[in-house]
Order: sequence, then C-alpha cells, then structure tokens
Amino acid sequence: MNNCSSSMSKFILLGFPYAWEIQILLFSIFSGTYILTLIGNLCIICAVRWDHQLQTPRYILLANFSFLEIWFITSTVPTMLANFLSENTTISFSGCFLQFYFFFSMGSTETFFLSAMAFDRYLAICRPLHYPTVMTVQRCIRIGACCWVCGFLYFLLPVYLTSQLPFCCLNKIDHFLCDIGPLIKLSCVPAPATEILCAIYNSVLIFSTLFFITSSYTLVIRAVLRVPSAEGWHKAFSTCGSHLAVVSLFYGSIMVVYVSPTAGNPAGIQKYVTLSYSVITPLFNPFIYSFRNKEMMTALRKLFRTVRFSLRHARSLQKPFVHN
Repeated sequence: MNNCSSSMSKFILLGFPYAWEIQILLFSIFSGTYILTLIGNLCIICAVRWDHQLQTPRYILLANFSFLEIWFITSTVPTMLANFLSENTTISFSGCFLQFYFFFSMGSTETFFLSAMAFDRYLAICRPLHYPTVMTVQRCIRIGACCWVCGFLYFLLPVYLTSQLPFCCLNKIDHFLCDIGPLIKLSCVPAPATEILCAIYNSVLIFSTLFFITSSYTLVIRAVLRVPSAEGWHKAFSTCGSHLAVVSLFYGSIMVVYVSPTAGNPAGIQKYVTLSYSVITPLFNPFIYSFRNKEMMTALRKLFRTVRFSLRHARSLQKPFVHN
C-alpha cells in the first residue's frame, strides 16, 4: 500500500453498512436514544442546581457526571446519525483526530469520576463522623476539577503518536467513530511501539481506577455487613447498588475493546461493544441513579411540577383577551 500520509485529508467511516430501510430504523432508534439521554441527564443537572437539599458533595459529583455523559454521547452520536442519512460518510483528518481525542478524554474523565464517587460513598458509609469535615463542598469541587483536568491531559501523548503514523491510501475505517484500534490498523508500517504504549495507557487507567473502585466498595460492603439492622443494610446497598451497576456496565465493555486495541476482536464485535458504553450507558445512568434514589426522585417531582406550572402560566399569558 502507498503511503498517503502527506496527502491524507479524510477518512471514510463505514459505520453500519446495512440496507437503507435498516439504516432508517437505526437512525430512529439512536436519535430517540440520544434525545432521551440528553433529557435524562439534563433533568439530574437541573434537579441538583435548583434543589438546595441536593447541593451536597454526592450530588455535585453526580451532576458533573451527568454533564460529562451529555458530552460523551455527543462526541459520537450526531456524526453517526448524519452518516445514517448520507451517502458521503467521510470525516476530515483533523476532525477524526479531534473526535478521537475528545472521545478518549471524556472516557478517561468518566473513570476518574466513578472513582471519586466510590470514594465519596466509602467516606459516607465507613467514616460517617469524619465525612462532613473531610468531604466539604469546596473539596468536592476541587476533586471534580481534578477529574476533568486529568481526564483531558491523560491521552494527549497516544493521540499525538497515532496522528504521526504513516497512513495508507486505503482510508476506510470499519467503525462508526475514529477509534484507536482501526486507526492503528490503517498504518502502512507496523507500529508496535505506538500500539504497546496505547495498551499500557489503557491498562493503567482501567485497572488502577477499577482497583480503587472495587477496594472502596469492598470496604463499604464489609462495613455494611457489620450493621445489625436490616434498614441499615437496605439503605447502604441502595446507595451503592446504582454505582456498582454503572461500573460493571462501563468497565466490562471497555476492557473488551481497549486493553489490547488491535487484538483479535472482529470489527463488528468492537462496534457493538463500543455502542454499549458510549451510547447505552449514558442512557441508563439517569434511570439507575434516579429510580433507586428517593431524594433524587423527590427533587425531580418538584422540578417537573415547577416546569408544568411555568408552562401553564406562560400559556395563560399568551391567550388573547376576549372583548364583549
């Protein structure tokens, strides 16, 4: 294959090459999923913003997490939806690597936020007397800012090294986004150093944060088992159960794809596994965190009542006066 790196200006995202009728069906499904994800996560953000009882470290971290999920799904789904309806599924070289950077940066940020939320639950359940002094609102804001900064700095080097590879003229990416595995496979020459470096970066991030999260929840479960009352058990497990569900879904998916990004996973499997954590997880998170949380459900009911009252009031003001 010829080296086209000097003249490479675009890639072709193959996405889901099905019949036109199936493409329309997929467009309908994923556009609905995208809208529901935006609405669900925006509801959590608004509930935390307007309900003073939810302006605590736990819910501040959750609001940041919901804001992250909005941008995480926005980094991929709009492009995918446009490609469903278009015969031209190209993406520019710079656009591809910009998507690559933001997608991985927000994925990294998500692992840091999941770790911070696990640490918050550990302090609340295992160190309840120290929790108000250790996890203050100001410290929570600093932890959140650290998650954002570290997440967006972590993958700079792998993205830069991948962008410097000599790409072949066959510029077709068998994926619905610019992912690290398909991009490395497009290189004209073997790139073992870049591939190993990316695998190390992925493995360190995934396993270190997963170890931290599982250690935190192991200590939580040990503390809960010492509680004699069934009510204490139920409260603690309902608090942590939603977090564990999100962690299991997210980490189970990314470990399949990114521990070894070019190892024998068929492209079709990679696409569907990527869908599970980049599209499905952001959709389920608002439901998982809301339906299992009485405080959040109460705040959402207040929010919906306020919105309904505001809409009725605005509609009544727009009615024309009737003159006899």
